Amino acid sequence: MYLPKPFKNFKENFSTIHRHYEQLAKACRAHGPLEQKSQDLIKLGIAIGQNSKGGVMSNTRKAFASGATAEEIQHAVLLSLTTVGFPAMIAAMGWVGEVLEKQ
Repeated sequence: MYLPKPFKNFKENFSTIHRHYEQLAKACRAHGPLEQKSQDLIKLGIAIGQNSKGGVMSNTRKAFASGATAEEIQHAVLLSLTTVGFPAMIAAMGWVGEVLEKQ
């Protein structure tokens, strides 16, 4: 899976913190009843709300890997329209499109 250079640098330079961060992420995912695909689509929505290109692209890859279809992913982006606004939704559609083109 693709990892951006800043993330790789963080992982290398702060390995203990990264390890604890990963453990926290796993504990959060395991705590509730939502299956992986739903978790990934929710996290995609959160990334859209943060206007985070890297987060949107990463969570798109994760959602696709966990079984979400391109249509489900695009629907998740479309749902953000009335919450985050048209410009943010369009930006997210573009970022998602970049990822889906490579799948």
